[in-house]
Amino acid sequence: MKFKLRPATKEDCKEISRMIMELAVYVKMPDQVKITHEDLERDGFCQNPFFECLVAEVPEEHKSTEGFTVVGYGLYFYNYSTWEGRTVYLEDLYVMPEFRGNGIGKGLLSKIAQVGKKKQCVRLNLSVLDWNTPSRDFYTAQGARDLTDSEGWHLIRFDGQNLDNLANEAPED
Repeated sequence: MKFKLRPATKEDCKEISRMIMELAVYVKMPDQVKITHEDLERDGFCQNPFFECLVAEVPEEHKSTEGFTVVGYGLYFYNYSTWEGRTVYLEDLYVMPEFRGNGIGKGLLSKIAQVGKKKQCVRLNLSVLDWNTPSRDFYTAQGARDLTDSEGWHLIRFDGQNLDNLANEAPED
């Protein structure tokens, strides 16, 4: 199947928002999605964007059963390792179910790796839910290593009231 990968535009944010919700449903967490397409527009298409995104688009003759031509996305951002330097973090990689198995996911992943390498990133990091065996197998097949057992890293998060409490305890400037 023919498809095109391209940088997302502000006009793609409604489609990206739709697919974020599809992904959230797949991982059984639809109630956790709080952002809107307006948030994506503001945060991704401003002077100093918080993220970058690629979308996968198919020709009109291959559109989805619902009529969509934007059928996948990879949303990523940059961070920094104090041990190794520049890194890219893949927040989401999603392809609509009816388009899986056509190389779109691998294409998005490879393109994001290429973008990172062009910016001298030394690694690509991501998180996968422990029960999501198809995704874990996909990433492993592409050469990724699961650091959970080999290095013992745990994902730690502050959010909601705990984040507020922590921020409120900051020393005065």
